[in-house]
Amino acid sequence: MYLADRSAPEDAKATADGSPVRGPAVASAVLALGSVSLITDVSSEMVTAVLPLYLVAGLGLSPLGFGALDGLYNGVSALVQLTGGHLADRIRNHKLIAGIGYGLSAACKPLLLLAHSLGPVALILALERTGKGLRTAPRDALISLSTPPELQGRAFGVHRAMDTTGALLGPLAAFFILSVTVDGYDAVFGVSACVAALGVVVLMLFVPSGAQPRPGRPKTAAPPVPAPRKPSAPGAASPKPDAVNLRDALGLLRLPRLRALAGCAALLGFTTVSDAFLYLLLQDRTGVGERWFPLLPLGTAAVFLLLAVPAGALADRIGRRTVFLTGHALLLAGYGLLLWAPGLPALPYLVLALHGMFYAATDGVLPAAVAATVPAKLRATGIALVGTGQALSRFGCSLAFGAAWTVLGSGPALATAAAGLCCCAAVAGFVLRPTAPDGATDRAPHPRRPRGTR
Repeated sequence: MYLADRSAPEDAKATADGSPVRGPAVASAVLALGSVSLITDVSSEMVTAVLPLYLVAGLGLSPLGFGALDGLYNGVSALVQLTGGHLADRIRNHKLIAGIGYGLSAACKPLLLLAHSLGPVALILALERTGKGLRTAPRDALISLSTPPELQGRAFGVHRAMDTTGALLGPLAAFFILSVTVDGYDAVFGVSACVAALGVVVLMLFVPSGAQPRPGRPKTAAPPVPAPRKPSAPGAASPKPDAVNLRDALGLLRLPRLRALAGCAALLGFTTVSDAFLYLLLQDRTGVGERWFPLLPLGTAAVFLLLAVPAGALADRIGRRTVFLTGHALLLAGYGLLLWAPGLPALPYLVLALHGMFYAATDGVLPAAVAATVPAKLRATGIALVGTGQALSRFGCSLAFGAAWTVLGSGPALATAAAGLCCCAAVAGFVLRPTAPDGATDRAPHPRRPRGTR
């Protein structure tokens, strides 16, 4: 299922005792993609930090209207994720599809300067999310194909940490711009467009077009390799990989572990309140001023940044199922604090810390678990399949939560979401329980010692 020639390059050097030289823990492709995500997230989070307040206070949207727009914001991305993943696998050029996605998102940012009513803003946000949907699966596939199985969690953790650094800097930039400019929202949108363009340039210049040789721990036991091929005649073209068709993509649904991951991700996504609603709930509960509202995502991003790599490494060691479900338990604890904790000054910090821990334990761990279940040639499609189900569920959650807030109030709406999350997490814990020894597992394989060394 994994490409053997990527984990052990033919020209790998050896030490004096014959053991191979240990490569870097993280591939250069992962660092390059992390840099692109960092820059792009600065741009995106500048807009995201001010968008809830801009729509609710500036354009006068009700919670139901905001829920519909927030659901559209996430749902459009879900609808095109599968398309982006399948196209990348089909044409065998993940960078091209990812670049189109990054470019489309960057092109939408300056259009926000021209939109001052709900209809145009909704259309622009839908196009921007289309770009995100196109790029997500090809980008994650490049990360996976550049990393050995036993380091997948760490690699995704490093990428998510760099991505979250951008999420940390974006709201800070938005807060600074709002503080020093008169037309604050327009200034935020203009600077965001320039930063997004820089991210596309970095992608074009520094991200390799194909998967690079996988770094990682040297393996003493040789992995299964294809039968040796006879040397080809000088100048002969190397054989091309088989084209990926729609039947191959649909065949992924026959993998039991992938079906379980997709179903559980969708189930949990339907009870995961969106970030924007969580920050509005926090403002409603604690009375955070409008000036300080753009800084709320910083709490989430800071904790995510600190814990993304340790959480990924822990998932590689003890199993991704355990870490993934623990993350949802932490999110449930955050809901509980919003519902029942007394109004202490530390309440916002505790809720944001738990929110950041939730993302650290789930955002990179889920694609790492998916990557371990699908063949390399369908890696982007498999990641997109799970991501699409999860995003569509969160789209439904935004619609349902906005309607519940409008009809019942914020407290009962959150209590309903918390009860649903508790039930769904219990179901996911049962469905994702470890399989038989010969079945797929969510724990990455670690290299064994050669015989005779103990």
